[in-house]
Amino acid sequence: MTKSEHDRETGNALQPKYDSNGLITAVVSDDSSGELLMLAHMNAEALQLTQESGIAHFFSRSRQRLWKKGETSGNILSVTEMRIDCDQDALWIKAVPAGPACHTGQRSCFYRKIVDGKLEPVV
Repeated sequence: MTKSEHDRETGNALQPKYDSNGLITAVVSDDSSGELLMLAHMNAEALQLTQESGIAHFFSRSRQRLWKKGETSGNILSVTEMRIDCDQDALWIKAVPAGPACHTGQRSCFYRKIVDGKLEPVV
């Protein structure tokens, strides 16, 4: 392990390790219940805007642009805490959702479970 890698893994400096597309994976959970709400990606600008505003911003890989969660629906995610994993290539965001986190209107994007090779709603 190089000194730089050691510092990233044990130090106090935020040094996100973006992938070759300039993105880092972010999982979002509900601050009060702990329920997993969504998974998305952030580039450096999204991470900076999230830290500055307290509202979750992401980078849409399908639209190839920055987006503020809830910019059209109003279902913003107010960030209460952000954690980064040991090698700084994944984020865990705890947030208070203003409404459904999923674009389908479901509370969580993870509203189905796999049972015997088929999908069933989580109740």
